Amino acid sequence: MLLNLIGGGRLGRTLVRAWRDAGYCEIGAVLCRDVAHARAAVAFIGAGQPTIALNALPAAELWLIATPDGAIAQIAAMLAQTGRPRAGDLVFHASGALDAGVLAPLADRGVDCGSLHPALSFADPQRALASLPGTACALEGAAAALPRLEALAHALGGLPFRLAPGGKAAYHAATVVASNYLVTLAALAQRLAGQAGLDADATNAVLGPLMRQTLDNVLALGPATALTGPIARGDAQTVARHLAIIDDPLLGDAYRTLGLATLPLTALPTDQKEALAGLLRGETNPQS
Repeated sequence: MLLNLIGGGRLGRTLVRAWRDAGYCEIGAVLCRDVAHARAAVAFIGAGQPTIALNALPAAELWLIATPDGAIAQIAAMLAQTGRPRAGDLVFHASGALDAGVLAPLADRGVDCGSLHPALSFADPQRALASLPGTACALEGAAAALPRLEALAHALGGLPFRLAPGGKAAYHAATVVASNYLVTLAALAQRLAGQAGLDADATNAVLGPLMRQTLDNVLALGPATALTGPIARGDAQTVARHLAIIDDPLLGDAYRTLGLATLPLTALPTDQKEALAGLLRGETNPQS
């Protein structure tokens, strides 16, 4: 099979290099906005013809659109106007946020359309290439596209799973909460540690192992069993002391919101949950 790549950035070049290394497909053309980027992508992949012209792409069975999300729909419409790809070809993108609906102009022509999103950071293509084996890959799209997308994911060494129809946005939101907001949580915790007088090294020494152990516990035991701390114990006085010393309104709001989201995980009696909820909303004070 021949594969054309549209968008030779870090994600696109990494995936195509992995498929080439696995011997899964041959590489046709690599299209970028300028020829220098196309040549750099081809050099990393080790195969393919660099181009900047959409109508110069050869016939191929596989087409990966790895442009920024905002350009995918436009590329799909332009491809449909060129008469390429053909009915029965597979066109897919690797966006985590968009689903196959963005490829509608091609689907209307009988092209099999879908998306394949590896849950992996592609900040460094060489490191990402080494990390692909064992990576979970979210798949969705037309029924005819899904088995072919699964084969592509397996060729990466990935672990494919199918999303429910219409589930792409919820999937992407989950990855944002788990990844991006974990960074935010670490930053908030570091600010509190600084307020306690810890320097950067001491903060990392305290928080790093604690965060890793907690994440391991969540994955092994589930959130409810892994939960510890004052809210799990119903310790309203400790929660009140925390709220009293937080002097940053944004940090205080984050603590309150996360505390309210934590309450349903606890096994506390209803009256204790309601009392803690009132405290976190600023409605009540704990009794001494």
